[in-house]
Amino acid sequence: MSRLTVPKTYKLYIGGKFPRSESGRTYEVRAADGGFLANAAKASRKDARDAVVAARAAVSGWSGATAYNRGQVLYRIAELLEGRRAQFIDEIVQVEGVSQAEAAAQVDAAIDRWVWYAGWADKYQQVTGNANPVSGPYFNLSVAEPTGVVAVIAPQENSLIGLVGVVAPALVAGNTVVVVASETAPLSAISLAEVLATSDVPGGVVNILTGSPAEMAPWLAGHADVNAIDLTGATELDWVDLEIAAAETLKRVLRPAGGVDAAAPALERITWLTETKTVWHTKALI
Repeated sequence: MSRLTVPKTYKLYIGGKFPRSESGRTYEVRAADGGFLANAAKASRKDARDAVVAARAAVSGWSGATAYNRGQVLYRIAELLEGRRAQFIDEIVQVEGVSQAEAAAQVDAAIDRWVWYAGWADKYQQVTGNANPVSGPYFNLSVAEPTGVVAVIAPQENSLIGLVGVVAPALVAGNTVVVVASETAPLSAISLAEVLATSDVPGGVVNILTGSPAEMAPWLAGHADVNAIDLTGATELDWVDLEIAAAETLKRVLRPAGGVDAAAPALERITWLTETKTVWHTKALI
């Protein structure tokens, strides 16, 4: 006897929960061959604002965790992603129309990327911060600190590795994230949210929105409670206007980058999302 499959409802991920869009809107996600795959929530500007509120509330807890603990959490994401490897491969094959081997390579690279960034969590400070030589009886120390809430437009060309490439480095430094996933290939993004929800990532640290980047990006760029915006995946948007909007609230802006792997692993992706604090302290005179 045949049975009907249980269709999956792809929702948003905000504050550690999976709400539908407050607007009630959805849109169809199509396979590479044009066939229907699923309905995904189409986030609104209100959803974007809710995600920023959740991200702001989570900043103190996540940035206050030890670097070693953040590294453990990122490594745990890699472990759970490895356990659901087959699901992610299947989703990528359907949405992107690539072969099983190509999809497997993308999933494996995404897993490795989490591990790579997890390893930097308690080490990047040693590279970016230092004791500065000064003339006088003082200690002069520079320390990298998280910038705060980071809004991200994920690369639109691929469904998983680009998303991981922009989210992971932000988390390493203790930032929280509001990310707009690939509009045409959002399935892996929400499946990744399910991994995050079960891998010790506190609610609100990562918030994932699906829908139109063109609709949500202006609100995120102009939001006064967003400290930085990563426009890596905004190559098809009018990103100059987004940069101008971001400048009005003194946001740090990372400009769009094209290519198959626009968010390749790099220490600079971590340090770009930090602020350097320099502290002077007198030495005891003997």
